[in-house]
Amino acid sequence: MPHLFIRGITVDQTKEISVPLVKELAELCACGEENFTLEVVQSTFVFNQNEVPAYPFIEVKWFDRGKGVQNQFAKVVTNHVQSLGVPEVEVAFTAFLETDYYLNGKSFAEE
Repeated sequence: MPHLFIRGITVDQTKEISVPLVKELAELCACGEENFTLEVVQSTFVFNQNEVPAYPFIEVKWFDRGKGVQNQFAKVVTNHVQSLGVPEVEVAFTAFLETDYYLNGKSFAEE
């Protein structure tokens, strides 16, 4: 955790930024790089009866780390995606409560 769901960016583009992105985010979150998951979501976008290119949208699911870290996290993600020549990217966060997140049937709140 955190888990980044990536839309509108190709697998190859994601690979290109994956190492420096995860390294910088791990430092920001004070956790190991192995805690991060990058998932490129293959979606088909439709508008006005036509298939259209996906816009870059990164959804982050994580345990809340406060607004300051969240703001920095969004900037780090944005900077790395824009380094690919992508002019605009949206980032959205969904926070899990430790009481509602389980690993092998055990709540994270119990650890």
